[in-house]
Amino acid sequence: MKYPITKKENITETLHGQSIEDPYRWLEDFTSDESSAWVEAQNTFSDQKLTNNEFKDKIKNDLEKIWVTDTMSMPYVRGDNTFYYFNDGSLQQNLLMIKGCESCEAAILLDPNLFSEDGTISLSSATVSPDGKYLAYSVSDGGSDWRTWNVLEIETKKKTSDVINWSKFSNATWASDSTGFYYQKYAKPSEALADINKGPKLYFHKIGTDQNEDIIEYEDNSHPNWSWDITVPKHNKFKLLSVSEGTDERNLLYIKFKDSEGYTPVIDEFIGAFRYLDSKDNLVWFYTTHNAPRGKVASLDISKGAPPQWNEVISEAKETISSVNVAGNKIIVNYLEDTLSKVSFFTLSGSFIKNLNLESRGTVQGFDGGLEDSYSFYEFTNFISPQKIYRLDLNSLESSLFWEMKLPGFDKEDLKTDLQFFSSKDETKIPIHISHKSNLEINKNTPVLLYGYGGFNISILPAFSKIFYSWMQQGGILAVVNLRGGGEYGDVWHEQGMLLNKQNVFDDFAYAAKYLHNKEFGSSKTTVSLGGSNGGLLVAATMLQNPDLFRVAVPQVGVLDMLRFHKFTIGWAWESDYGSPDEEEDFNNLLSYSPYHNIKEGVCYPTTLITTSARDDRVVPAHSYKFAARLQELQGCSNPILLRVESRAGHGAGTPKDKKIEEIADIYGFALSEISKDLEVINND
Repeated sequence: MKYPITKKENITETLHGQSIEDPYRWLEDFTSDESSAWVEAQNTFSDQKLTNNEFKDKIKNDLEKIWVTDTMSMPYVRGDNTFYYFNDGSLQQNLLMIKGCESCEAAILLDPNLFSEDGTISLSSATVSPDGKYLAYSVSDGGSDWRTWNVLEIETKKKTSDVINWSKFSNATWASDSTGFYYQKYAKPSEALADINKGPKLYFHKIGTDQNEDIIEYEDNSHPNWSWDITVPKHNKFKLLSVSEGTDERNLLYIKFKDSEGYTPVIDEFIGAFRYLDSKDNLVWFYTTHNAPRGKVASLDISKGAPPQWNEVISEAKETISSVNVAGNKIIVNYLEDTLSKVSFFTLSGSFIKNLNLESRGTVQGFDGGLEDSYSFYEFTNFISPQKIYRLDLNSLESSLFWEMKLPGFDKEDLKTDLQFFSSKDETKIPIHISHKSNLEINKNTPVLLYGYGGFNISILPAFSKIFYSWMQQGGILAVVNLRGGGEYGDVWHEQGMLLNKQNVFDDFAYAAKYLHNKEFGSSKTTVSLGGSNGGLLVAATMLQNPDLFRVAVPQVGVLDMLRFHKFTIGWAWESDYGSPDEEEDFNNLLSYSPYHNIKEGVCYPTTLITTSARDDRVVPAHSYKFAARLQELQGCSNPILLRVESRAGHGAGTPKDKKIEEIADIYGFALSEISKDLEVINND
């Protein structure tokens, strides 16, 4: 392949006694004119390969047909109104809807499609004030993690003069009297998309005032890696401050009873996760992993005149807790049984009531609400079941269908999904979900899409996806593997795939491919590996370690330089999962699998399509740029190495419909065209 020319520089540094070459470091200045020109050349080169195949147009047309169907988010009730997001499939961004009563017709409260002509300015989040008068909503420009907060008067649908800038990784938490809200703000950076983000402060903004007048609620300059999340219950008897460090699930917990007082520590060590659920009188309920790696529910007694007292309400079970809600005087616990949901209802004192009846096995989520609510909503889905939303009567615990997604020509009987288990390198049993058309002829020539993540305690659960459905419609097998590093089996599962155990994740992914191939679910000639962010690291590292296992590898917005990830934006926060490159033991471990540093000259690597976005300020695009440049230089055969860079998008959230469809059509079309080349050779032989 004759790739675009990429400048090399002679940059070598000694780290922990080892000589490390970094010839493409100049691409870390990813907003420079020189880098932009290089990206343009790479995109031009890639476009020639991505558009010149027989599959793309058909896939794009199929995606557009699939997309043009109604989608709805989980409704939530605030006061007399119900809110939800809706899209009929034709819009770039989802509408925020409001419904005044059960029989009322829903109305558009906020239309993000009016924010920009091309749909690249998106609505990130929205929070209703306790009195139902205001909506605080945040906006992202071109996919950036930076958020601008605005305020809308719900009744008139008019914006107020309130504008909040330089907020990141923050909710808007309203004061109980609706006079304003709390938010987390960072100092204004000199380079918005690249500068390190540390030392945030928690502010209070009073409605109708300028941001310059906002009051600091909490800061701690001695701990720049800490971030803040505040809870203000409706009755306003207290405020809770949750303190986190990076992406560590564990948090500190402080409480304040009067505005004139300071915050008092309740949990002053990082000994577990403590997540506020609800409160009544002097009892406060929490989900926690302290002395319960699979999770439990505990209550905190905050009676005056006595130190706060913890009590266990629902003990740790053999299943992992996925989520907990308190609504309608019930505690609703969502457990995972081998990645599949089991929902149990308990009294506020922890006595078991019953389990939720489900139509089949899959993923359940929802149950938003408060103690006083009489109903709530939840959603059911799996890989072959489009989303259904149910209304739950919190008194009778009976459910009724509220809404369901309907796809043109869709018949669930046309699809099949199966949960299987395989042994990884160290004999650990790993779950894998295999889904495809019911009548698909499966053999070693069948295309396979292998997807995984494996990190940060994030569980990858069965859910219907138009994107994955499209792959199955093309005659492919979808295989989603639940790797260690995730949260499917609690903290222990996470710990087995983090820090010095990270290699387990790559082994799990490789052995998933081997398991499929041994059962003749495709072969190394037909398997595509796909993953984003930490999953992009997964795809790249596994591909380099096992170049003969995959036909095509697609690392998306990946963390690919493991020695310098901590030097940009929020990258330092991932040290809780990866380790610190500044510590020698962690450094040696990171160097052992860092994709940018483990490409070997002359090895024939799979066809690789690296995707990223120019405005990704979470995993900055320099990771993908440097990896692509080095892989193109050292590739040992004619398998192409392509880089696809989206100009007006970020890490993924808020990407408009047309850009999503175009990217997936590029990926699937290119992958299937590469697979078909090998199959033609096999058939001809």
